[in-house]
Amino acid sequence: MNDERMRRWRLVLGAEAEPEMGTTLSGQDRSVDAALAALYDAGEGESGPQRSAGLGSSAPRVARWLGDIRQYFPSTVVQVMQRDAVERLGITRMLMEPELLGAVEPDVHLVSTLLALNEVMPEETKQTAREVVGRVVAELEARLAERTRAAVTGALDRAGRTSRPRHSDIDWDRTIRANLKHFSPALGTIVPDRLIGYARRNHSVQRDIVLAIDQSGSMAESVVYASLFGAVLGSIRTLRTSLVVFDTAVVDLTDQLDDPVDVLFGTQLGGGTDINRALAYCETLVTKPAETVLVLISDLYEGGVREDLLRRARSLVDSGVQVIALLALADSGTPSYDAENAAALTELGVPTFACTPDKFPDLMAAAIRHDDITGWAATNLG
Repeated sequence: MNDERMRRWRLVLGAEAEPEMGTTLSGQDRSVDAALAALYDAGEGESGPQRSAGLGSSAPRVARWLGDIRQYFPSTVVQVMQRDAVERLGITRMLMEPELLGAVEPDVHLVSTLLALNEVMPEETKQTAREVVGRVVAELEARLAERTRAAVTGALDRAGRTSRPRHSDIDWDRTIRANLKHFSPALGTIVPDRLIGYARRNHSVQRDIVLAIDQSGSMAESVVYASLFGAVLGSIRTLRTSLVVFDTAVVDLTDQLDDPVDVLFGTQLGGGTDINRALAYCETLVTKPAETVLVLISDLYEGGVREDLLRRARSLVDSGVQVIALLALADSGTPSYDAENAAALTELGVPTFACTPDKFPDLMAAAIRHDDITGWAATNLG
């Protein structure tokens, strides 16, 4: 009991007390201490020197911290620490002053932080927070949406080509290029050996897309981008898009895809992770395995039973579903991830890698065409 009491006092007093107390932290206690230090360490002045940790200088660090504290402390303590974070970070003041809000540049990391603080944010600031998130979404959509639609619809068109099209469905440009060697000088024209056209000219669903998004704190940037892409894909009538977010619970946000801001505020950053449970739910959404692309966006740190996760992934692949695991969908690169699970999924035939948002439209186009995704990643992602 005395050791436990000393441990707790050490966590309360911080690293500066460690030499005098003779108590050394190890393992997860070090991570708990870092989470406390990031928020509560004294700054320069009367209380002593400033330590290297801190929340103010890095928005990505804030988002990760908000997820971490959910793992280390009970919910009542998390609520207190999050409210302290709102005050210490100055987010509330920024959102309450229009002149400061007007100076904010669209930033995906700010969105991540606001979403993580959503549940403890004062009511009078929530609408302003939605406006900030809306600005960021609009900027990202302007940059990424049209390219995504063009890449995906182009892939669907190519996937639907046939060598026996009806006259109204002939792709004359490709037909001419494919038959140039059959030019007849006598007739002064091309005599086509084969026609290239489209197998369909309707708006029926051609592919099912399932996005399964890990809501853990380290995936904050990926959650923002994946939610936006989900909304864009959901607007394409020839796709049936489902968007599922998960931690230890699974939430289907498909009915909110018409508004990416609603999708984002439907997420809850932080908490544990049960990937197997998420894949089990996604499996219920599959009606045409050979025409389904399931994109799992996760750092693959599984809080559930690893063997069940791998068994579930194998079942999906064996059924014909094209499963892709993205370790990140972010500009900031690949975060820490479970290398053992990544290797195991790769062995099962699940391409596993990180992807930047600007490459995601081409990735989805390649998946829709049933291209070799591992080869595509090696060529396009380096």
